[in-house]
Formats: sequence, structure tokens, C-alpha cells
Amino acid sequence: MKLFFENKVFRFLFLPLLFISCTSDLDFDQVRDLKLKPVVVANLAYFDVPASQLTDDGGTHIAFDTREFDIFKDKFFTEDLLKAEFDFEIENTINRAFAVQLLLLNANNETLDTISFPVPAYIGSPNVIKYPTEVFENQRLELLKQTVKIGFVLIVAAGPPLDENSTGNIKLKSGGTAYLEIE
Repeated sequence: MKLFFENKVFRFLFLPLLFISCTSDLDFDQVRDLKLKPVVVANLAYFDVPASQLTDDGGTHIAFDTREFDIFKDKFFTEDLLKAEFDFEIENTINRAFAVQLLLLNANNETLDTISFPVPAYIGSPNVIKYPTEVFENQRLELLKQTVKIGFVLIVAAGPPLDENSTGNIKLKSGGTAYLEIE
């Protein structure tokens, strides 16, 4: 009987509290003050060139290639990009020194910016080089936004001749980080 009485009192006193709530007016104008700051990380470029493709007589040679870079065709990136950072890593297992140049090209194939990387010859020990981060802000960022192609120049320094039986590779890995602000 006592348990029955306690249940009745509980229901009578506490159950009505479940139907009481507080409300306030919602202010949808706060959306105007909303500012999103996403960070986007993506692969930028990659190549792996075997020594057997660099056949030469031991002199200095240049290889060149271009790739489309159409990320700035999207108005979203052009308007909301605050800063960009590019990271590069090159591994050389070929007994030759190299210079790698990354060319940022506009629609007229004019060079807007050049990023150069010296690569020492492989001498038997690990030869992976992480280069300092390339930061694009202000005027340099405006040049980057005009980029429609990326050119790769591989300058093979003088050294031992390379042929179809030569071993080793030169690899480039790179990534980009874009800092955006959306209002």
C-alpha cells in the first residue's frame, strides 16, 4: 500500500514537470555573421621516373612536361582562398644529381612563378629530401590563382652515362593545403 501511495505522489508532483518548457525567440539573422574557415588538404603532383627512361651520354639534359591545373576555374576557390601551402618531397636513387623545377603557367603559357629543388646524386644511403613549405599569400597567392598549368622541368646534371639498364628512380611527391574563409 505504501508503494502504491508513493507512485501516486511521484506521478502527481513530477509528471507535470515534463510538460513545462522554456522557449525564446529564434534569431535567424545570426546566419549573416556566420564565418566558416575550412582547410582542404589534397595531393598536388606526383611522378616516378626510372633511370632507364633517362638514357643519355653523361651530359646535361632537360626533360619537360606540363599538366592541367584547373582548380581555379571554380569560382569558390578563387574568391574564398586566403592562403595556400605546398609541400614537396623528392627521393633520388639514381647515381646522378638533378634539379627539379615546378613552373606555374597562365593561360598564355607564361611563367608566373618557379619553384626550384636541387637534388643530390644517390650515393648508397637514403636520399629523401623534404623541402621547406612553399607559402602562397597576398601577391604570390594572386599569381597562383592565375595558374592553369603546372610545368615540370627535370634537369639531369652531368655524370655517369644512363642507358636502358640503369637502375634507380627519381620520385616527386607533393601535397597542397588550402585555407579558405567562407562568409
